[in-house]
Amino acid sequence: MKDSKVNVLNKFDLFNDHWKPRIIGELNGQLVKLAKLTNDFVWHSHENEDELFLVWKGELIMEFRDRTEVIKEGEMIIVPKGVEHNPRTKDGEEVWVMLFEPAATLHTGAVQHERTHNNQAWI
Repeated sequence: MKDSKVNVLNKFDLFNDHWKPRIIGELNGQLVKLAKLTNDFVWHSHENEDELFLVWKGELIMEFRDRTEVIKEGEMIIVPKGVEHNPRTKDGEEVWVMLFEPAATLHTGAVQHERTHNNQAWI
């Protein structure tokens, strides 16, 4: 665990790929991650973990089976454990998010997909 400050914008500059979160911190069993997103992801849920999405840049569209929420820069949404969701962006737009989730959280829950990326690196 590091006890020095982190410049989040500098961390976002360290990668350009999409849907592959990077870890920038850990506290109380929770990982703090950054990800760049574009277009569609995959419908999934996390049986035992809540997930927090904080939009740093752009607009995140969070689809649920019963509704759709638009999360703008500076806003956040918590997806409760067990709730199926599909994060996406407007076509071709890039969104930057900060994620807070338990360290044991699998990227796409029980769903295996070509975008599943469970071996996330520290930056």
